[in-house]
Amino acid sequence: MMGSVRRPRQRFMSSPVLSDLARFHASSSSLQIANTRVWNSVQSAVIKVFQGGSLQTNELFTLNESIRWLLKTEMGSFITDYFQNQLLSRGLSEILDQILLHSGDEQLVVLGNMWEKFFTEILPTLQAIFYPVQGQELTVRQIALLAFRDLVLLKLPLVETLGTAASIPPPVTQMLLVLQGIHESGVSPSVEYYQLERLVDIVVSPYLSNVLHKRNQLPSGR
Repeated sequence: MMGSVRRPRQRFMSSPVLSDLARFHASSSSLQIANTRVWNSVQSAVIKVFQGGSLQTNELFTLNESIRWLLKTEMGSFITDYFQNQLLSRGLSEILDQILLHSGDEQLVVLGNMWEKFFTEILPTLQAIFYPVQGQELTVRQIALLAFRDLVLLKLPLVETLGTAASIPPPVTQMLLVLQGIHESGVSPSVEYYQLERLVDIVVSPYLSNVLHKRNQLPSGR
């Protein structure tokens, strides 16, 4: 009688799909942490600049490389939004708070001083940091200037202040004329642009407004 033939024992191996998936999640999580760490370093540098600090030796090169790295990641398409909605909002809110500590003619002087600091120091540094970012519609410079207009200038009661001021500081006049040359990406001027032109009309005389026919549609109180 012949003995029964033994069949080779089947070996069960760990699923390559599950193990690869686990490694993927681990690497993906590590990459997200790394990206967040890199972005936080950029964010800290920008806020430091708004607060009057300066970049250290070779720091600009490192920041440019950080931006280039982030542009290649899933965060790349959101860099412009982060810059506009997080960094500019935070930095410009601090500038606005300093201006609001004053009123009347003194507020105009402080506004002029803060504009000069922003225009000659902060803005060029922001452009240098975000040099690798190529905006699809607006440049970093345009985004920053529009943000200054909307988050600082138009938050102040300047219609009344400019109308009653003993004199207009030259930096304030320069600010209005510079901002007047910046337009949004849309076809038609925005309400904010109409409000800006109203301020320019007070300062520059005679002045022919580009949107004079819209004057009656402007909100009152600014």
